[in-house]
Amino acid sequence: MPGLGSRQYPASARADEAPTRFQDSMKKVPKPLKVGAVARLLGISAAMIRSWEALGLTTPARNQARYRLYTEADVRILRRATHLRKAKRLNTPAILMQLNQEGMLNGRAGCRPEKKPSPGPILRRLRLQRGISLYTVARTIGVSKGFLSNLERSRCHASVKILGDLARYYRIAGFSLVEPFPSKGPLLTARDRKTLRGLPGVRVELLAFGATAIEPHLFRIDPGAGVREAYGHDGEEFVFLIRGRLEIEMDGRQLQLQTGDAFSFNSKTPHRWRNPGKIKTLALWITTPAGF
Repeated sequence: MPGLGSRQYPASARADEAPTRFQDSMKKVPKPLKVGAVARLLGISAAMIRSWEALGLTTPARNQARYRLYTEADVRILRRATHLRKAKRLNTPAILMQLNQEGMLNGRAGCRPEKKPSPGPILRRLRLQRGISLYTVARTIGVSKGFLSNLERSRCHASVKILGDLARYYRIAGFSLVEPFPSKGPLLTARDRKTLRGLPGVRVELLAFGATAIEPHLFRIDPGAGVREAYGHDGEEFVFLIRGRLEIEMDGRQLQLQTGDAFSFNSKTPHRWRNPGKIKTLALWITTPAGF
């Protein structure tokens, strides 16, 4: 699936590094700290901190000038998340899951209840039919064993990107993980289209169903929404901008697409994208091979 997540880091969410180690060793943090100061303290980018905030990792206060103000508790959580990312090489879903398991987030981020219908039973059946362990699948696609277990039991929400990784792992069409389409033939009417949600402000509509070599989607991207971390995966992608603007960053370049522009690229090249405009972006986005 184009762009909904990152699979850079193999993950196994073990709680063998207790957060108390960081709490005990952490120096007193002056109050309050702005995002730039926290980024320098932890050795990560301010953009990373903001992306984690969007997922509920921290909820910093704001001063009258609307600057984020981070408390000692906020920095403690961010320090732990930074360790999990750098030392344990966990990706963002696994970090959120791990912090929730350690009680650092009080359940406010990470796994969210999955709305019905859930792909969980299908994923569990596929894994058991092949005789594969949770650990093997989780390690391969870059999430924690606990996260995958909760996903199979419909206790978690997974991004479209993670579902795409799972579809490719099991060598099935990504559509097989969502509710079956009412349409049985090649015609898919507008009222029958299924919608996937994986990122805030991004809605993806599936435009085809069946044994297809390509997978076309209609992307609706709110202003400012998109993928913050670069990622890559097997396949090729084609984008046609129907309305609005789209910024794609890859190979150290920023490409600015306007209405009517088309762009194709190898999906293995690390890339990220966002809507830099003030109106909702509408794009036809085709991926091959099919898989999400």
